Amino acid sequence: MGHQAINWRGVFPAVSTQFKPDFSLDLDATHRVISNLVADGVSGLVVCGTVGENTSLTTTEKLSVIETAKAAAGRVPVIAGVAEFTTAFAQKMVNEARFAGVDGVMVMPALVYSAKPHETAMHFRSVATSTDLPVMVYNNPPVYKNDVTPDILASLKDCENIVCFKDSSGDTRRFIDLRNAVGDRFVLFAGLDDVVLESIAVGAVGWVSGMSNAFPREGETLFRLAMQKRFDEALSLYQWFMPLLHLDARPDLVQCIKLCEEILGRGSAVTRPPRLSLEGAARDEVKAIVDNALTQRPALPDVGL
Repeated sequence: MGHQAINWRGVFPAVSTQFKPDFSLDLDATHRVISNLVADGVSGLVVCGTVGENTSLTTTEKLSVIETAKAAAGRVPVIAGVAEFTTAFAQKMVNEARFAGVDGVMVMPALVYSAKPHETAMHFRSVATSTDLPVMVYNNPPVYKNDVTPDILASLKDCENIVCFKDSSGDTRRFIDLRNAVGDRFVLFAGLDDVVLESIAVGAVGWVSGMSNAFPREGETLFRLAMQKRFDEALSLYQWFMPLLHLDARPDLVQCIKLCEEILGRGSAVTRPPRLSLEGAARDEVKAIVDNALTQRPALPDVGL
């Protein structure tokens, strides 16, 4: 399979992996979810990320999801999350993902172990230098406990194929600190839905989005308004969107996003244990947020969609 150069700009939904009621992998449904997003005009696709339940999949399943995404994506680049326990496992996964045709990788810090900064840097350096694929460094300290600070990233500036930094810390000052340290060496991506407007205002040119799985047109419009510096219109849409975007910042974000997909007829809410589908009050709460959003769904300004 050929690889394509990635234009690191725009909205890249963190695609959900679809399962059947018995928790087995549903590749047909996953293909459908991805085809629908491509039809909605997304700029890229991230599979096997946090929302894609990476750590609940076997290596074989991850590769099947990557191949399915490549088949459904057409000309849209496919980036695969790499979330492994050790540096060697991550290197092996990147190599297999490359063989499966992926266009780039989004690499997480080594999981479980709380690494020291120089260990985190070495993990990314070792993974990046083991491949010719472009690498997005993914920082999500609330979830993965290892913080990829601007200092750590600056120390990796000589790794040519580390091209992109996705920050989900929620601290938009990081983007400015990084730019002060190394200029525009790395392309900046927002990783947390509910700080996307602020992230773009300080230099992010991409957004790995959870809620765009359910509301892709709204996500794309918000992103473009911000990129076009139409901040009054963006803020108005952002205010409507915010209760939904907050769902991306919860520990049960995967269940929330998949439930939204189900309510909107875009996918199934089934998640693999230990993640359990939302029930009772938790489900009602998310459903109320979606219902309220749908009732007040705004007419979208023209952004050239």
